[in-house]
Amino acid sequence: MSLEVLKRGLLATVQDLGRKGYGKYGISSSGAMDSYACSLANWLAGNDGGEALLEITWSGFSIRFLRDTLASITGADLAPESSGISVPMWRPVIFRKGSELTFKRPVSGCRSYVAVLGGIDVPEVMGSRSTYMRAGIGGLKGRALQSGDVLQVKHTAFETRCMWSSVWNAEYPFQSVDWSASPRYTYGHPHQIVRVTRGREYGDFSSLAQERLFQDEYIVKPESDRMGYRLKGPQLQLVTPREYVSEGVAVGTVQVPADGQPIILMADRQTLGGYPKIAQVASVDLSRVAQLPPGGSIRFHEISQSESEGLYFEQARKMKLMKSMIDYRLREGFHAAAGFEL
Repeated sequence: MSLEVLKRGLLATVQDLGRKGYGKYGISSSGAMDSYACSLANWLAGNDGGEALLEITWSGFSIRFLRDTLASITGADLAPESSGISVPMWRPVIFRKGSELTFKRPVSGCRSYVAVLGGIDVPEVMGSRSTYMRAGIGGLKGRALQSGDVLQVKHTAFETRCMWSSVWNAEYPFQSVDWSASPRYTYGHPHQIVRVTRGREYGDFSSLAQERLFQDEYIVKPESDRMGYRLKGPQLQLVTPREYVSEGVAVGTVQVPADGQPIILMADRQTLGGYPKIAQVASVDLSRVAQLPPGGSIRFHEISQSESEGLYFEQARKMKLMKSMIDYRLREGFHAAAGFEL
């Protein structure tokens, strides 16, 4: 089973949930920018949440399925189509052999995820198949996907035609279920409230900077990428300019360089940073940040560390429930009840 890349689009890579435990060697975790969408895409395609899949940024990407394939699309709505027919998102979809899937234009959000049953079969590097382009490792030869690339899919004994052939519509290049696992909140909205806790150097910033951080709006700059989201807004100044010793940073750390414009560190971040850290994005809101396009806006909202931890555990509980519901619906095939939300 395999996939052929017809058009490369702006940026498409192979990702999973990232490589863990190598930060002390200077190796970024990488992985899907939107881990929420990554996990759900895999579950809806019948996989564990950490299988390798496609992360598609913006639009113009197109693939061909080289055999009947069970897949799912989550994350940003980039207007996915097959033979001119809109493909539903957040649900299992069976694509016929030879059918094509194209992402036409961004409707909401900026990163889509395509998972296929079995997962994309590329070599593991340090326990992960994620592409880390800055180091040239993982994914397909450590680079973005290009037109003409063929991706292998790990073997699975699952036969979609045998399981659901009774509901196949010969006029369509794909067949989908009548239920979905859509997110409840405004997923992919270009204006987001992002919850943060105070960073290690929060107290080093002026009272005016502290007020601005939570009262003013920040715009995502065009040069933002998988390494970091650069923001434009009111300058955040230290009480007294000073040098900081470089130390470990995490996904979601909000650093402030000398120009006073904050940067949110993302999946391909460096492992050490010497800029003062004014805040840390709550892990449950990282997916919202990952879906903000250039020109999108952020308003930071302060929460306590205990609140951030509570949000994390509540989301983990809901995700576990979601996984159980999806597994049940997949076993039932196409003849299941209406959709559900998380």
